[in-house]
Amino acid sequence: MTDSFRIYGAELSPYSVKVRSYFRFKQIPHQWIIRSSQVIDEFAKFAKLPIIPLVVNPQLEGSQDSTLIIEQLEAQYPDNSIYPTDTMLNFASSLLEEFGDEWGNKWMFHMRWARDIDQLSSARRIAQLTQPDADSDELDQLSEQVRQRMTDRVWFVGSNAQTAPQIEASFQLAAEQLEVHLTDRPYLLGGRPSFGDFGLWGQLYNVWTDPTQCAMIEAKMPNLLAWIQRMLWPRIEGDFESWETLKPTLKPFLTAQVGDLFMPWTQANAEAIQQGDDEFSVTLNGQTWTQKPQKYHAKSYQALREKYAALNDHPATNELLQKTGCLGALV
Repeated sequence: MTDSFRIYGAELSPYSVKVRSYFRFKQIPHQWIIRSSQVIDEFAKFAKLPIIPLVVNPQLEGSQDSTLIIEQLEAQYPDNSIYPTDTMLNFASSLLEEFGDEWGNKWMFHMRWARDIDQLSSARRIAQLTQPDADSDELDQLSEQVRQRMTDRVWFVGSNAQTAPQIEASFQLAAEQLEVHLTDRPYLLGGRPSFGDFGLWGQLYNVWTDPTQCAMIEAKMPNLLAWIQRMLWPRIEGDFESWETLKPTLKPFLTAQVGDLFMPWTQANAEAIQQGDDEFSVTLNGQTWTQKPQKYHAKSYQALREKYAALNDHPATNELLQKTGCLGALV
């Protein structure tokens, strides 16, 4: 048994940095260990799946789901909570966390592997992280292998010739909306980070590390950039705001991104899995979206529905979800 947690992850893993940011905010003692060839045997002792992050607790128990990791730690370390006491805001935060993990990942994965400049940059960094002892020729070969493998997998998040313009339009609008929303506040719900910040940030931080979107964000999005950098070492700078002060700029984001895009997509994805379909199509903002179902997401969607059901028809939450187009997929 050790006195601290171990996080096996990588800088280019949005779920790894999401968890690391939470540990830093809570000031929970931990070691950040890059999953590489040097620690692969150690990693295998605790990992049930070949994915990161892997968090190993002082009792030498491993966990690999970033959402569950944070939820379990929040119960164990309740001080400086990431949960607003307001029921409606707390559910909105959970909704943003789920949105970040599942729809924000479409932004990140598509942007990273859609263009040569980003492919080359990301593949090289992944190769260097996983094989730190490789020489230049070996890194060249490994980088190309990574590039080929990852570009062949963009279908996994629904990126294809049909959906690519939709993903990029969603990201561009989201960045513009967040730029406005973050004008007068350090975090999504006010003066302190919420569950939603961690879920959305992991994806946007990784988008920012890639050349194309880094250039755009740094040139045009100073408030979004400040939030991305702030979330590397988040801290309490004030209180959570009320819905009334958040509403003018957060409601448009929830409507355009979560209600119009994410919720109909997630419902269609779950239905396709339940029916055993190999592919599904759904209309999003008048455009057809077609992809293979994502099995893990159906589980996280069900968990979100269970959180909503536990509210027992909370009136203010229902009103928010109704007005943003999110309610139908949760009832």
